[in-house]
Amino acid sequence: MRALFLCLLALPLLIAGRVAAQDDSYDYRPWEETAERAEEALLEEDVSDATLNRLRARIAEYRSQFGALRDAEVARTETLRAQIDALGAPPEDGTERSEISQRREELEAQLAEARAPAVAAEEAFTRADGLIGEIDRTIRERQAQRLLSRGPPPVNPVNWPSAIDALLTSLQLSFTVPDDGWISPSERDQLISALPAIIGLVAVGLLLLARGAHWADVGIRWLRKRTRKGTGVWRFLLSLGEIFLPLTGILLVITAVETSGLVTERTLQLLYGVPVWLAILFYLRWLAEQTFSPDDDVATLPIGRPRRREARYYFAGLAIVLVLRRLIVALAELDGYDQAALAVLDFPLIVLSGLALFRLGQIFRRAEAIDDSADGPQPDGILFRIRIVRVLGRAMLLIGLAAPILSAAGYGNLAEYLLYPAVRTLVLGGTILVVLRFTGDLYALLTGRTVQESNSLVPVAMGFFLTLAALPILALVWGARTTDLTELWAVFTAGFTLGDTRISPTNMLTFVMVFVIGYALTRLLQGGLRSAVLPKTKIDLGGRNAIVSGLGYLGILLAALAAFAVAGINLSSLALVAGALSVGIGFGLQNIVQNFVSGIILLIERPIGEGDWIEVNGTHGFVKAISVRSTRIETFDMFDVIVPNGDFISGTVTNYTRGKTIGRLIVPISVAYGTDTRKVERILMSIARQHPLVLMNPEPFIYFAGYENSALNFEIRVFLVDILEILVVKTEMNHQIAERFAAEDIEIPFPQRDVWFRNAEVLRGEEDIAHRSFAGEGQRVRDMPQVARKRGPGAAGEPDG
Repeated sequence: MRALFLCLLALPLLIAGRVAAQDDSYDYRPWEETAERAEEALLEEDVSDATLNRLRARIAEYRSQFGALRDAEVARTETLRAQIDALGAPPEDGTERSEISQRREELEAQLAEARAPAVAAEEAFTRADGLIGEIDRTIRERQAQRLLSRGPPPVNPVNWPSAIDALLTSLQLSFTVPDDGWISPSERDQLISALPAIIGLVAVGLLLLARGAHWADVGIRWLRKRTRKGTGVWRFLLSLGEIFLPLTGILLVITAVETSGLVTERTLQLLYGVPVWLAILFYLRWLAEQTFSPDDDVATLPIGRPRRREARYYFAGLAIVLVLRRLIVALAELDGYDQAALAVLDFPLIVLSGLALFRLGQIFRRAEAIDDSADGPQPDGILFRIRIVRVLGRAMLLIGLAAPILSAAGYGNLAEYLLYPAVRTLVLGGTILVVLRFTGDLYALLTGRTVQESNSLVPVAMGFFLTLAALPILALVWGARTTDLTELWAVFTAGFTLGDTRISPTNMLTFVMVFVIGYALTRLLQGGLRSAVLPKTKIDLGGRNAIVSGLGYLGILLAALAAFAVAGINLSSLALVAGALSVGIGFGLQNIVQNFVSGIILLIERPIGEGDWIEVNGTHGFVKAISVRSTRIETFDMFDVIVPNGDFISGTVTNYTRGKTIGRLIVPISVAYGTDTRKVERILMSIARQHPLVLMNPEPFIYFAGYENSALNFEIRVFLVDILEILVVKTEMNHQIAERFAAEDIEIPFPQRDVWFRNAEVLRGEEDIAHRSFAGEGQRVRDMPQVARKRGPGAAGEPDG
């Protein structure tokens, strides 16, 4: 394994060295000849698109070679630059030793010599890239001219007779039976000997063609009654029989016809295209049944049921029209129809396709989710599909109306460009929806829960990847060439230049792989320390968590640095970008940076740890997690409070259980005047000593706090084994105090107040006012204990009672 690993590491270096060794001897003369031919072809107006495409393909091959040669020189030049940098800059006073100066000159000469092939490859690469761009631009301009060119209008009756004659002649030639099969004795004998097989193939083929779809439908209905809702994997697979069984029947019939020898070569060429045409027909019919199925569990676009039935009919009509158009195109290629005849024969198909697309657009534009009778809100995914369908419906209305008009006016190429790609786009979208539903059913079959029940991201991820994979197909549908896609891929794989470093998808993939491996190793090491190593040490829980967290941050940093190094991304090239971003980070993200640094300080200094009971900003709770930006505290009300780490460093934090659980409890109590204080002290001491959670060292202490207006104040001061039980102990002590004081006839006082009335004679003279005052305010006075009234006019004397 070690040898294999070393070989894999050395393989890219060997390839680069081989390419570099071949670089000096690379012959650019064939490339120069190809480039000159391409430049001459671009100047000629009558050169065909096929010639330009062949030249483009050859130039693209050269461009790939030049890119490889250019990239192969990177390692050599980087090594030489590193050697020159290691020597340092020459001193200004000229005191450098001669051997160092000589070595620097040798390295600079080697660097100039090593860069020469790279410069030549870069120049050739740039020229090839420019020629490819010119060829693509020329071909696109020609395509645009063809689309906008006007041909013979199909509504002109002058063109009808020639088109009808051409079609009848093609059909007559296609169904002509060769004479050799009936005249030649050898051919007749072969036909008679193969007749049982031919009859059997035709019988089985016609049976599958006529009943195959029905058998698959019967099997689906039988299986639907015996499987639980939401797991339609087997029904989906069985429904594919609606495509393959009739298609197998067609293949058997064509095989029988070919074996009989009763058809001409021309007819055989048409028959070879029949399976493809009928496969399109069967697939579109099956797709319509899946997309607009009467069963709500099967329909991938669950609009109203009457609308679904109508959409199935129009979709089937589109399938038939597409097959007829392929037949017309095949006959036109065989018999060489002129442009006028082809336009006339294609016009009815464009009208029928436009009508079907227009009606589908009306259905889609008015689409509503399932039925009005459906209970409960519709899922978000269904509503999103309905919104997309409505937008597509408006586009289909415009295309279905514009295509026949353009075709009638003679712009048949433009009409076909708008109409048939729109139909293919509908087919592609329906296929994606069917695959998404199958993915959800497969997930439900494997997990036992539907996607909605598990709230899974599987359909979202599958939808994203399917849409991403469908984008190239969609581009090809709407007229993009394969070379356009390969050019995009070449640009993507070439990457971009950042500073002196070229970053390509290969670099990024290497970076991601190395970083993922480093991250996985870090997490594996963290798990081993957390579960197997640290629990066996004497380090407390907070220290263990700090070590594991610090190791995680260090591992991620080292994984990132290793990924940069292995991917060949020069970090010095990013220094300028990092310097420009640092100002923005300093102002816009200073709170985040402050909390990050504070988190590092908390992990190193460890003033708090997980499980500690703390108070910060007036909030009490237990520390549940310390992350690099914030700390999560669970309060006594069982909800979480996220506190930025900066508050722990700059603010005041009370930690009740740091390193220990011992804490002091103070229970205040008051007794009435006249109570024996020594007796109270003995009772309170007895209560304190009897509680099992109270420590005897330091021993409990009864504190006589002093005198108040109506009470003698005492405090029980004890240390508890577990401060987390403080409320339980305090509650129990209060119960015991109440019980013992009641048994010993010790009174717990209540507040006493004296109320003085000034100018009592004025109140006595105004009886009504006094009566009202006493009824309102005085009622409260009667409720108070030990009320005294002063009848004198002064406010400074002693009260009478």
